[in-house]
Order: sequence, then C-alpha cells, then structure tokens
Amino acid sequence: MTAAASEADDRIIRESGIDARIALIVQPVLKAIGFRLVRVHLTGQNGLTLQIMAEREDGTMTVEDCEEVSRAVSPALDVDDPIEKAYHLEVSSPGIDRPLVRKSDFTTWTGHLVKLETSVLVADRKRFKGKIAEADADGILIERDKAAYGEEPTVRVPYDAIAEARLVLTDDLIRDALSKDNRARKEAKKRRGEAEDAAAGEENETEQES
Repeated sequence: MTAAASEADDRIIRESGIDARIALIVQPVLKAIGFRLVRVHLTGQNGLTLQIMAEREDGTMTVEDCEEVSRAVSPALDVDDPIEKAYHLEVSSPGIDRPLVRKSDFTTWTGHLVKLETSVLVADRKRFKGKIAEADADGILIERDKAAYGEEPTVRVPYDAIAEARLVLTDDLIRDALSKDNRARKEAKKRRGEAEDAAAGEENETEQES
C-alpha cells in the first residue's frame, strides 16, 4: 500500500494479498460516493465470491445502498481486473455482530462484548473475549469474560497488536445497534429534507431573477 493510499484508509485492521489489492481499488470509489470500506474478502465459495462490506459515514447501510455500491465498484474492478477468474460480487452491511476495523469503532461500541485475536502475545495470549471497558488513542481495555485463575480481570490491548476483532451478538448489542441505526436514519432523513428545502429555495430565487 502506498503512503497516500495508507493515509486515505483510516482502518487499523486491513487486508493482505489479493484482498489488499482489491481494497486499494474500491476504497476511493466508495469515498467518492459517501461510503467507507469495512472489509474486503475473496472466498472460494460458489466458485469465487468477492465480499465487500461497507457503510455510510453514519454507520447505516440499506439494501439500496448495497446496490449503489455494487454499481459503482463493478466498473472499477472491471478496469483493473485484479481477479483472474470469474467471480460473484456480494456487497453487504457490516451487520450487528460486525467486525471492528477503525479506532472509532471501538469507541462507538464501548461497553459491548468483543472477540479479538492479536498478531503478537499480549498478557501471554492471542485470543480474548470480553467487554470493551475503554478505548483511547493507543488501544483498548478489555474486561475479560472469564478470566482464568491467576489472570488479571482486565487487559490492555494496543491497536497495533489487533489482527481481528468482532462484536459478539447479545441482547444489549441488538438493542443498542437498533437504537443507533434508528437515530442515524432520522438524522439522515432530516439532512436530506434540509438539503431539498435549500435546493428548492435556490430554484425559486433563480426563477424570480429570470
């Protein structure tokens, strides 16, 4: 990944190999239409399936949004052609038990249960399950779900050690996710209404001038 591309991608957990090449292609396309990349994954299921997980800046992602992203990234992928064989493109939202890939994701979902793997040993382990107690600029504090005898009940994990992280589905998470989604949709609807009103006002002014 080039320095410029790296700066444009604020994710702390990124792809490698062919997935990383695809991410480089789709990232600027998504940004241009108001979306951000969550994850790219090329799998061998049903022949080859390219899974692109994306969301709007406010965290929402509708079926129509998925269709819009699919229409936008398809031509870019056709031009660069990073996948040699035929494949099926699948665009989706991150879902409720979503992967956490940005520092802001850990902040947003503080208080919820997470499963994560690290690339290096942290407190003699590479796998953790527990609540995100804190998230700051350097890392997160995990309250272990079931600390083994002699283990500290909390462990600090730096962001640069995290290889993979995902929320664990719980009743609290479902409630919180639905509440956040409803608020974001209302805000988006309000913004769209204000933008339409402003556009209509400009149109009226133009008509009066002419």
